[in-house]
Amino acid sequence: MRIGVNTRLLLAGKMDGIGWFTTETMRRIVLAHPEHEFFFFFDRKPDPQFIFSSNVHPVVLCPQARHPILWYIFFQMSIPRALKRNKIDLFLSPDGYMSLNTKVPTLTVIHDINFEHSPDNLKPSHQKYMTYFSPQFARYSTRIATVSDYSKQDIVNTYHIDPEKIDVVFDGAHEGYRPLSPAEQKETRNQYSEGNRYFIFISTILKRKNLATLLTAFDLFKMTDTENTKLLVVGHRVWWKDELAKAYQQMQHKSDVVFIGRAEPQVLSRLLGSANALVYPSFYEGFGIPIIEAFEAEVPVITSNCTSMPEVAGDAALLVDPTNAQAMADAMTQISSNPTLCAELVAKGRTRRDLFSWERTADLLWNSMMKTLEDAL
Repeated sequence: MRIGVNTRLLLAGKMDGIGWFTTETMRRIVLAHPEHEFFFFFDRKPDPQFIFSSNVHPVVLCPQARHPILWYIFFQMSIPRALKRNKIDLFLSPDGYMSLNTKVPTLTVIHDINFEHSPDNLKPSHQKYMTYFSPQFARYSTRIATVSDYSKQDIVNTYHIDPEKIDVVFDGAHEGYRPLSPAEQKETRNQYSEGNRYFIFISTILKRKNLATLLTAFDLFKMTDTENTKLLVVGHRVWWKDELAKAYQQMQHKSDVVFIGRAEPQVLSRLLGSANALVYPSFYEGFGIPIIEAFEAEVPVITSNCTSMPEVAGDAALLVDPTNAQAMADAMTQISSNPTLCAELVAKGRTRRDLFSWERTADLLWNSMMKTLEDAL
């Protein structure tokens, strides 16, 4: 069988959550199925690290799809021509975009539809494209995969899709996350937080990630903090205006906030494994991979009590209202002052993490791909 895969988000040094999802699942799938040929469709010359096996054939298509007009050309013109030219039997698109101009059986992975609920999170041109085309992508796809039961129900309710058409394919955690020794934690803190303990926020900085409320909450926490605790913000800064810029400027303890920027997995595993806790206060998530990465690192978690996050965290995290800065600050105080609670959360996280692995994700995605072929018959 000849399987085409949209791999335009496999970019060395610039990977986001969907890029990692694609990398971790496709590496396992192509190695597990050497009897099939995989055609990876890139929009620029690929890094050799993404050619996982000899049964992977890289195909570079034009244009480089980083703008709505270029998305349209890439998916509605270049992709259908490539599917036909390479005689593809099944097309997998892991980033939610697909072609409306092909009859090749298509599995589209829609991680979430947060843009439908928070229209001010994207540039106006991006928002217009997503809200216009995403319902069409959902209806036209042979099957859909998504990463949580919450996200599945959201797609069903918002786009009126038959739930039987949607498979849940949970995310996994990167292999490098593990508990760190006291010596490793001390070394990391010396390097990144002047030797002080810290909370950590990990995410591309977007409006829905709710860093503004966390900054306010951290300022409230610092009013009673006696340990010179820091807040490390790890992630690429995409959005920095309005309430986020205001929240930062109004902080009394802004000098205790350390902006790391984007970090490679090896560095990120050290940063997470040395933290007091992960604080992940998003307004909306289709899954929330950092939660289970914290479970792997045996670090306590504070996260939101909405969308998919309670589903992923279960009873292994402190759940807070993401709009309530005081509740978030109180949770940080609990973590800082109650080692028994921290130990309980870590123990529950060890149990919870067994539900999520990239091996399981890859198996579920492969099963969904096979269902896609069956549905097309």
